[in-house]
Amino acid sequence: MAILTRRHLLAGSGLAAGGLLAVPAIAQGRYPNRPIQMVVPWGAGGGTDATARIVATLLEKDLGQPVNVVNRTGGSGVVGHSAIATAQPDGYTIGMITVEITMMHWQGLTQLNPTSYTPLALMNSDPPGVQVKNDSPYADIKALADAIKAQPAGTFKASGTGQGGIWHLALVGWLQAMGLKGDHVRWVPSNGAAPAMQELAAGGVDIVTCSVPEARAMLDAGRAKSLAIMAPERNPQFPNVPTLNETLGINYSVGAWRGIAGPKNLPDSVTSVLVPAIKRTFDNNEFKQFMNQRGFGMIYADPQGFAQFMAAGDRAMGEAMRGAGLARG
Repeated sequence: MAILTRRHLLAGSGLAAGGLLAVPAIAQGRYPNRPIQMVVPWGAGGGTDATARIVATLLEKDLGQPVNVVNRTGGSGVVGHSAIATAQPDGYTIGMITVEITMMHWQGLTQLNPTSYTPLALMNSDPPGVQVKNDSPYADIKALADAIKAQPAGTFKASGTGQGGIWHLALVGWLQAMGLKGDHVRWVPSNGAAPAMQELAAGGVDIVTCSVPEARAMLDAGRAKSLAIMAPERNPQFPNVPTLNETLGINYSVGAWRGIAGPKNLPDSVTSVLVPAIKRTFDNNEFKQFMNQRGFGMIYADPQGFAQFMAAGDRAMGEAMRGAGLARG
């Protein structure tokens, strides 16, 4: 309809200039009418990146505009999260925020927190696994745990995310549950699970704590193996990976989550389009198949539910990080 109107305007030799300007003004009022940028705070190839790309692909089909994924890494997640929070609140820059937004401010890395955004939808949650190199001498999690206990602090090196990130906190919690100090295994920061798994395969670190789905490429390639998962139950997609409770008698679990958000104060004209579009994406069979094939956990919350979820997580992470000595102030 807009195209026909514009053609008639262009064809009409007697129309005033004001009439010609009216159509672009109307077009600018509709959202979206140009490409959308989806910022990912973590590296290409990781679980956050993969989840963001399938969401972007389906949103693009739904909204009829390109949705371009941009990886903005660095600062243990601060760079990308900041890029989302400080963008113009016009709906043309949104992003996939992660559990780290409930953690980074406790470390003094940033003043950003869950209230720095317009929450749109919670999409995913996953617990971490404990991965080692495929030719590692540790056949199971008990053998690895015994070796860690037997060696001096700092002998083993681990990675998976930035300093004080969720996978680092997962390691700290596991070590504490074994009666060790949280820094008994030295943490090597990385810009996400994918580069950490590459470093593991290259022999640069001994352990990677990240979700098993994020490690899947290296697992399937025979370059790594997962010894345990920090969850109450096994992941049905990885039924051979036992829980810590099964193998070590340690009832410890933690998880990472991912959701879509925009800068604070997104207008209703934008959220009224994005929120239902993201829900349709979550309900799309293509999304579900993608997530199931990779073993990613699916969980949905609307903007209000997502905000409440983050607020509760923020309080819990503050307590956990203070207990682990990772919080400042």
